[in-house]
Amino acid sequence: MRYKHLLSAAGLSLTALAASAQTVQMTVQPGDPKLIVSKHIQGQFAEHLGRNVYGGFWVDKDLNVPKKGRIRMDIVEALQKIHVPNLRWPGGCFADTYHWHDGVGPAAQRPKMLNLWWGNTLEDNSFGTHEFLELCDMLGTEPYLAANVGSGTVEEMSNWMEYLNSNEDTPMVQERKKNGHAEPYKVSWWGIGNESWGCGGNMTPEYYTDVYKRYATFAHDYPGTKLKKIVSGANGDDANWTEVCMKKIPTNMMWGLTLHYYTLPTGSWTGSKGAATGFDEQQYFNTLRNGLKMDDIVTRHAAIMDKYDKEKRVALLVDEWGIWTDVEPGTNPGFLYQQNTLRDALLAGTTLNIFNNHCDRVKGANLAQAVNVLQALVLTDKEKMLLTPTYHVFDLYQVHQDAQYMPLDFKSPDYVMGNEKIPALNASASKDKNGAVHISLVNLDTKKTINLETALPGVNWKNVSGRILTSNSVSDYNTFEKPNNLKLAEFKGAKKKGGNLTVALPPKSVVVLELK
Repeated sequence: MRYKHLLSAAGLSLTALAASAQTVQMTVQPGDPKLIVSKHIQGQFAEHLGRNVYGGFWVDKDLNVPKKGRIRMDIVEALQKIHVPNLRWPGGCFADTYHWHDGVGPAAQRPKMLNLWWGNTLEDNSFGTHEFLELCDMLGTEPYLAANVGSGTVEEMSNWMEYLNSNEDTPMVQERKKNGHAEPYKVSWWGIGNESWGCGGNMTPEYYTDVYKRYATFAHDYPGTKLKKIVSGANGDDANWTEVCMKKIPTNMMWGLTLHYYTLPTGSWTGSKGAATGFDEQQYFNTLRNGLKMDDIVTRHAAIMDKYDKEKRVALLVDEWGIWTDVEPGTNPGFLYQQNTLRDALLAGTTLNIFNNHCDRVKGANLAQAVNVLQALVLTDKEKMLLTPTYHVFDLYQVHQDAQYMPLDFKSPDYVMGNEKIPALNASASKDKNGAVHISLVNLDTKKTINLETALPGVNWKNVSGRILTSNSVSDYNTFEKPNNLKLAEFKGAKKKGGNLTVALPPKSVVVLELK
């Protein structure tokens, strides 16, 4: 089995491994059949930032790769495979400087613009609304648009909605038809502003809630398209922002409320955030310690939402999350290009487990970002393309999409570093529409195997199979020369023992099991 080879390569014998193993008793509980892990937890983000859109999804017409128009097809095919449920665009901070009307009509006639947020680059607006929605259609994904509140107007937003969703004989609809799309697009997901506490306008929550209500009033439904209006929510653990929004905005005026939280290895926004590669175990530990704070942050915001919305009608959307490191040496600091290691995959699996376990309130999330930016799924270098370790985690976890949530009961052993400790094990479970049970397991400890003895009362199953992502070191990553350094492999460390499940979960690994 693959992890035996990896352990051997790392100089660890199976005897030594057994001596360092820890045993955990786990129970997979039946749960509430009505509680579903929303597929939208696995959403992605395509901001006009660095080489995400231009040079990522949207390439030069002369680049020698398979394309449909200028949309890069190897990226499309990779994202189709993991069933991306929604894609957020055009930002991010960029959204509050973006004027949608500049990005429709004949490409040669579209005005150029400066991307003032990300590198002062000159953009030609060749990738606009129609191009984005064509991309979404190719991916089979829900478009999630961010309206410009910071520098735009109510009329601008309202016109965009009419342009996309109406089918009446209005100037907006006539223009859409002239631009080649006769039928309404029926876009229902709309963010009303982005990070309004910061780059979206540096507003107070009291001011923003009034602005939101004004914009939301003119965000109209059209036949066949009921809008999901989404409030620009809190930065990290800013509980007051959530409190004010939930108190001042009627729940019938919002479908969702957002939350942004990034994991910084150093925990500091000033100075170095930490290296993307070449880090030691202490830096690895610090990163995962900071990432695990997501659980407490979500818990805190969810509790505030519960005060005002006991029926949980308003979704919590963590529509920006992921690891944020220093950029790769020699790259444009405004492009936020970073490598992606096994550490980042372990963080991704951990974070998705957290969201799954909060699926009563968390109904959506967006990893930042899809291509060539921050914790990307895909990296490109001209014609070359690779899938990152984080991509493989989303491949593993797609089995949870729209499945019935099954709570887990267990006590994690500690992963100890110096005088600090964090839980070594995190997990989540669900049952799909065919009755198969999936358990996703992450072992953050770099040295110790975790042995699981798992009871599954009420679950009838005969066979277990699984896949694993691991490597010799948490700092390993894929390169354009060796794009398959880290890839998924069959996992054979799980067995049926009577009516129970036994698992030997290797160090620094993400495993997803299927029982049926």
